[in-house]
Amino acid sequence: MTGLYLEDFAPGMVFRHALRKTITESDNVLFSVMTLNPQPLHIDFDFAEKTEWGRPLVNSLFTLGLMIGISVHDTTFGTTIANLGMKETIFPHPLFHGDTLRVETEVRSVRESRSKPDRGIVEFEHRAFNQNDVLVARCLRQAMIMKRPDGENA
Repeated sequence: MTGLYLEDFAPGMVFRHALRKTITESDNVLFSVMTLNPQPLHIDFDFAEKTEWGRPLVNSLFTLGLMIGISVHDTTFGTTIANLGMKETIFPHPLFHGDTLRVETEVRSVRESRSKPDRGIVEFEHRAFNQNDVLVARCLRQAMIMKRPDGENA
């Protein structure tokens, strides 16, 4: 297990995740089909060619999932109890086939649970950038995280 416990997080910590992913046409089409999203902007090259973008856009929910997924190994792998919510999710610039996504995560706040002594809540700000360092996605996510088990040292 590589995830951090509640006590390991502090507001202001920034993780620059080493994992990166170049988005393929297959990634985008497969995700759109698996989620029953027939939006032609994602899967129809002829349709997308006639838009202001001139080519298909990567499905924004794939971008969101990938952004958070990339963060897991460095932050919450094996220590997350539950995701509590995401808010202020934005996609300020499109992502296209062939773009490479990199992610950074900032800890915004940390608090112990008011009702369960073995856990707490961490608010993360995830930010995803393309290969040109253009912000393509951002969201605030609240996660319930385990506290360090009794007797276990840092």
